[in-house]
Amino acid sequence: MDASAAAGHSSLPTRILLGMLLGATAGVVLNGLYAPPLGEPASAAWTNVLWFADTVANPIGQLFLRLLFMVVVPVVFCSLFLGVAGLGSVQRLGSLGGRTLAWFLTTTAGAVGLALLLVGIIQPGKQISAEGLARVQAQYLGDAQARIAQGAQSKSMMDMLVEIVPKNVVAAAADNGQVLGLICFALLLGAASTRLPQERTKTLRDVLETIYELCVKVLGWAMQLAPFGVAGLIFTASSKLGFDVMKLVAWYLATAMGGLLLWQFVVITVLAKVFAGLSPRRFYSGCRTLLVTAFSTSSSNATLPTTIRTAVEEFGVPREIAGFVMPLGATMNMNGTALFEGVSVLFLAQVAGVELGLQQQLIVLAMAVVTAIGAAGVPGGSLPLLAIVLVQVGVPAEMMALILGVDRLVDMTRTVPNVTSDLVCSLWLARRDGVKLRD
Repeated sequence: MDASAAAGHSSLPTRILLGMLLGATAGVVLNGLYAPPLGEPASAAWTNVLWFADTVANPIGQLFLRLLFMVVVPVVFCSLFLGVAGLGSVQRLGSLGGRTLAWFLTTTAGAVGLALLLVGIIQPGKQISAEGLARVQAQYLGDAQARIAQGAQSKSMMDMLVEIVPKNVVAAAADNGQVLGLICFALLLGAASTRLPQERTKTLRDVLETIYELCVKVLGWAMQLAPFGVAGLIFTASSKLGFDVMKLVAWYLATAMGGLLLWQFVVITVLAKVFAGLSPRRFYSGCRTLLVTAFSTSSSNATLPTTIRTAVEEFGVPREIAGFVMPLGATMNMNGTALFEGVSVLFLAQVAGVELGLQQQLIVLAMAVVTAIGAAGVPGGSLPLLAIVLVQVGVPAEMMALILGVDRLVDMTRTVPNVTSDLVCSLWLARRDGVKLRD
């Protein structure tokens, strides 16, 4: 037990969950006590509730959201540039690097595909009465209907391809709706850097790594405000919308958690059997410490030493393979994060009334894969990237407020497939090299 625990200080996930529960309970109770029936005048007590929600609780929540959105552009640019620039060493490793990247991209895309399938079947954003859905939309959408209509417009594949390449990268960075242009520029610049001698790009890489680390630090500070921000946002929603908003959140949580558990205990278990020849019992007995560490830390980076140790000591993966796959996977291979983004985007699109056709869903899949690669491997690191995918399909990023209260539980869960996919990849590569894994 550490000093903070001994002193009685609760962990950040516990405080966030407590903030959500307090805000939701207070909001639902006050809504039930004082909200006037439709068409009747508001009482003085209800007016006071609305005043507190609009002038105290909501601004606190919006401050938290703005801190998250503030780091979106530098995090996206730096992480994608550095990730692609680092592929210069992967190319030199030949088949090992190629197979590793193929594993990362294939499994991440598969996770998003599962998310789209689940949300399409369950329809969690529509599990509410028409009246309740209209009230939720009125609360969150405000004057954003034009942006939603624009995002929902059907465009040809050629139009979308043209829009990916920005005419002005600075303008693209300043306009949330054109963020694909920023992503394209970062990827191209990173690819170009692999064609220059490393000493020519070292200064730039050092600067961007420093900016990235600073943004992660700011993100960490923002997450310290999360208990208050989440409490303010959920109180504002639940006090005005009552039990309807909690019903929506419950459906989202069930869909996201169900998808993550299905991916971990069915898909990854099958991958471990097919590609590594390990039975479910052997696989999970060998990585039980890894599962606990990933779930408790909510961080692929913090779990990295445990992931490497598990591969080498528990399963007999050569250290050079584990030392290559795991650090790269902690940055690029985010199965759980991509699945979370897919579920979240489609859920919030359903709530917003945005109908996403096949082309729009393919955009969601591609952007979830790319932004998952750019997500910081720290608690809450994927939230700024989720905002990017939302605005690209015309959904206001502010609607993230609906899911922030339960994100810590989802975050802890999605970290597990993030790291176990890295582990299975290293087992597969070792087996391909003729290494006999420990059974």
